[in-house]
Amino acid sequence: MPSEGPDPRLDPTLAEQVEAWIAADPDPATAAETATLLRAARGGGPAAAAARAALTDGFASPLEFGTAGLRGQLGAGPGRMNRAVVIRTTAGLCRYLQERTPTGDPPGVVVGYDARHGSAQFATDAAAVVAAAGGRARVLPDPLPTPVLAFAVRHLGADAGVMITASHNPAVDNGYKVYLGGRVESGAGRGAQLAPPADAEVAARIAAAGPAAAVPRAAEGWETLTDDIVEAYLARVALPARRHPLRIVLTALHGVGSDLATRALRASGFDDINPVAEQAAPDPDFPTVVYPNPEEPGALDAALETARRVRADLVLALDPDADRCAVAIPVSGAEGWRALTGDEVGALLGEQAAIAASRSSGAYATAPVLASSVVSSRALAAIAARHGIAHATTLTGFKWIARVPGLVFGYEEALGYCVQPEVVRDKDGVATAVRVAALAAELAEHGRGLADGLAELWDRIGLHATTQISIRMTSTPQVAALMARLRAAPPAELAGSPITRLHDLGPGWADLPPTDALVLETGDGDRVVVRPSGTEPKLKCYLEVVAAPGGADDAAPGGANNAAARARLDRLRSEVAGLFGG
Repeated sequence: MPSEGPDPRLDPTLAEQVEAWIAADPDPATAAETATLLRAARGGGPAAAAARAALTDGFASPLEFGTAGLRGQLGAGPGRMNRAVVIRTTAGLCRYLQERTPTGDPPGVVVGYDARHGSAQFATDAAAVVAAAGGRARVLPDPLPTPVLAFAVRHLGADAGVMITASHNPAVDNGYKVYLGGRVESGAGRGAQLAPPADAEVAARIAAAGPAAAVPRAAEGWETLTDDIVEAYLARVALPARRHPLRIVLTALHGVGSDLATRALRASGFDDINPVAEQAAPDPDFPTVVYPNPEEPGALDAALETARRVRADLVLALDPDADRCAVAIPVSGAEGWRALTGDEVGALLGEQAAIAASRSSGAYATAPVLASSVVSSRALAAIAARHGIAHATTLTGFKWIARVPGLVFGYEEALGYCVQPEVVRDKDGVATAVRVAALAAELAEHGRGLADGLAELWDRIGLHATTQISIRMTSTPQVAALMARLRAAPPAELAGSPITRLHDLGPGWADLPPTDALVLETGDGDRVVVRPSGTEPKLKCYLEVVAAPGGADDAAPGGANNAAARARLDRLRSEVAGLFGG
């Protein structure tokens, strides 16, 4: 058998890009790592192939603003998160802000960061670029939750906010979120995340920024904020204090939310708080979980074990940057606990918000609105209709939800809830934890729990049973190929019911801007939404079936409706998984 020839050499154009990157890299460590990769890629054998693949992936295309800003794996190249990307991105953002603020009155930018690998350095680089560009840069005093940064943008009247975080992504990732406010964004969008068309305009200025080495960075000149900003945030999210005997287990999943959430809960009258000790302190390696996402299987195991041990009444779990909140409740059975879905928590909080809005509708400057994303349950729309309140459906992501005029509550099924739009124009896990605890305490005073509140709600509007399927891939092109296959050959029926409507959101649909998603509706009223994840190489499928009202208790009249709906959801899940080889 003839021996294999030498591995093909690295593409010359890619090699030139890598060499130019190394020369302009402001970080000696990543420059050295990239140079080592380049030498390996020019050799032969398996090591060369791996090095070439790493360089090709890192330099194939730059990171782009997705559902929640820039997000990617730490490493070299424009397609990775590194100091050069942060510096060039901030330079482009500063240019955009300068074009929209008066000459001689520099833009103000607040910078926040979490405890991930590289976050503190990235925050310093961002502040240094803003200061060198003549802007007023203010940096949060410590690694803090994303909601604090979002709050600071509005509270301080800043023109923009930058948050260094990858939220719930794996430990190898980091990210860069942008908020606009002050003199740059007006109306309902003030203090919300960057959204079209501004994202494309910022991206154009990033592309024109030149190499990172050429971007000026100040050695000083930015301000580090005091803890006053944290106290101001706490004063707004805490509820009027009265003692509650509720026993709560709290986990931050190794993120930055434990201290702040504990303080907010205590200020709201909850003293019996039991942290999950091994997950309370920030740790960028997230050692006790495979993925630091409270939605992922196994992520709540330590919290539930703690809850069983201390005989808790409620489990609250934050994601690493504390903008999401998961909820688990005690139930009968062997396990003893059940995590509520994001849609179930959204329905409970939506009902709470709708009651408050309907009681004080005259206090609003504009008519109150409940909003949810297109992949979330249709329950919120039913709740709004029942209370005579408007409902809005948006694209996925709080950059869309937060911009709804008149918003009093918004949520998406991925455990994100905007419970105080006038305070934080984004999802806020800390404020949500307080609201959920308060609702649980109110129900407990009447001998009921969150499960009872949910059952009563389903009895009024009909059970809205939801679940989702995530198909994890190794690359974004694989996800795109699956979407193309579904568009070319959609199923004719699901769960025994014909597909009566298929909406391709690619060109835009029902007043929604274009997005890569498909909505399939059946004759039985079931719905499946399929879309690529905006933050990871995953295909996500959102399934929902709805039962007629009056079946909250399966033993009561109408309970058969709920049982049939749950069975149909199981069948739907099985068939949708089969579409993608699951």
